[in-house]
This record gives sequence, structure tokens and C-alpha cells, in this order.
Amino acid sequence: MTLPDRPGTAALPAELADAAERFTRHLRAERGLSAHSVRAYAGDVAALLEHARRMGVTSPRGIDLGVLRSWLARLTSTGSARTTVARRAAAARAFTRWLVANGVVEADAGALLATPKAHRTLPAVLRQDQARALVEGPSGDTPDRPATPTGDAPAGTAAEEPTPAPDSDTPVGLRDRALLEVLYATGVRVGELVGLDIDDLDLERRVIRVLGKGGKERTVPLGLPAVRAVEAWLDKGRPALRGERSGAALWLGVRGRRLDQRAVRALVHARLAEVPGAPDLGPHGLRHTAATHLIEGGADLRSVQELLGHATLATTQIYTHVSVERLKATYAQAHPRA
Repeated sequence: MTLPDRPGTAALPAELADAAERFTRHLRAERGLSAHSVRAYAGDVAALLEHARRMGVTSPRGIDLGVLRSWLARLTSTGSARTTVARRAAAARAFTRWLVANGVVEADAGALLATPKAHRTLPAVLRQDQARALVEGPSGDTPDRPATPTGDAPAGTAAEEPTPAPDSDTPVGLRDRALLEVLYATGVRVGELVGLDIDDLDLERRVIRVLGKGGKERTVPLGLPAVRAVEAWLDKGRPALRGERSGAALWLGVRGRRLDQRAVRALVHARLAEVPGAPDLGPHGLRHTAATHLIEGGADLRSVQELLGHATLATTQIYTHVSVERLKATYAQAHPRA
């Protein structure tokens, strides 16, 4: 077996190759991870097994703590970032846990594997006035606006659509206003946003049903401005773009197909370019912004964790650090003896 996405590596011994293939099937079928996550895990495990092969290991039973430490040490010595080492160590631990759970080996070598914590960069976020300007649109006229891809055109085509102001009454303008309102109101991931169907909306209760990572479903509340924007899109915008291939998709491109993530990213970047002083963020930056504003407004971490669909509270805790840093920056600017 040749290692996936790692050209030039030698074939693995049969037992290692079999373990790698079974682990990949487990990630895809049993854990329900996204294709991107499966590729990342499989690639890291493939790299580990290739390193083990070079050390003379021919079966999973030979993967002990020494092999794992040797692999991580080699990554460090060749200049891999701390975040990369930490991620690959996590993949190794997941693999060794799976080996034990499936009776391939008796002892979990990865359970004793310690790795340095990765440095966490605090995400850039918008101020509340900048977020308001983003979703409500810039004041005054904004002629000669750039074009963004439709997101529903075949790969490699140059199809484009205009990007009117978010408060425009055109179908695309109504859609874009609703998209921005929902992104900021809910903090959903861009993949979760474009995956929404009409049946996922409950506008009377002001909630949406979101299918998150690992196929986990959660219910997320919507603010009243977002509800009104979505109602306007469904009433006046979506019918004008709906076509034979629209299906149940909530968000449509100008060709009537489900909008894709690239179009949403292009929209967010284009709109933020019009907000004075705003950092250049993508949709994930709006997710960070929504979470930060919730924390600053008094929301508890557990509620924000549920809203964002984080598997652990530790992931959500970064937003407390973001808020502290923002408080310190405000203090430094405002206090005469800061």
C-alpha cells in the first residue's frame, strides 16, 4: 500500500497497511468525521506508520512509546511547528486508542505520550459597531461594487454575480443580507450555513437546526433582525432564483443551485472591505466575533459552547481570553495612567 498523499514513500508491511485502512474506515463510518478531518487523520497516521517502518516495525504491536516519541522528535528537529506536532500527536493517540479498542494490541502506547501545548493565537474579531455596519450595510451610496463568484457555477468557470448592498431589494441583495445576519446571529460554521435546508428553519420559534461536525445536530437561536432578513429572502428573494436543481436548499446562487462556501467567503471579505477600520476576516471570523460578543454580554461559557457546537468547554474558553485582551486594550487607550 502506498501512503495516501505522501508520494515517494515505500509500501507498508501488510499488517500496518491493514490497520491504517481499517482506522480510516472507522473515522469515516463510525465517527462520522468530515472528509477533510478523515484525510488529516489518515495522513498523520500514514506518516507515523512510515516512520515506524523505517525503524523496522512490521505490525501495530511494534508501535510503542519509543516509536511515537521518535516520530515526534523527528518532526520537531525538521522544523515542524508546535501546532503541527500537537495535531499529529493527537492523531497518534486516536490511532493507538483504536488499536486497543479493537483488540489489535493490548496496551495503549499513546496514553503516555506527552506533547508541548500548541500556542493559541487569539482570533481577530469585529467591534460591535463594525459588526452592525457589516450586516446593515455601509452608509451612503457605494457605486462600482466588486463582483463575487456565484458559488453555484461549475469548477473552472468564470460566472460572476454583482454584490449589491446588503439592504438591497434585489434577490441577491436580500440573500446576502440574510446570510450575514444569520452568520453573526448564530456563529455557525460556513459549512453548516450553506448546508441548511428550508425545513431546518423554525422562524416562529426563532431557531434553526444545524448539522455540525461528526453529524451532531444542535438547535441555535436566531435574533429578530436575522429572522426578518430570512423572511424577506424567502418571500421576495429565493423564489426569483429557484430552479429545477434548487431542492430544499435555503441559500441559492444565481443559477438556482445550493450556494457554496466560496461565495460566502467572497461576500464577507467584500463587505468587510467597506467597513472602516475592520480587520479582513472570513466567515469564521464572524463566528469568533459572535462568540466574543456573547461572552462580553454576560453569556456563560456552557451556553456559548452549546451554541457553537464545541465538543469540549476547553475550546470555548479561548473567547474569555479574547475578551480580556480587548478589555486590556481599551484600558490602555482610555486610562490616563495605564
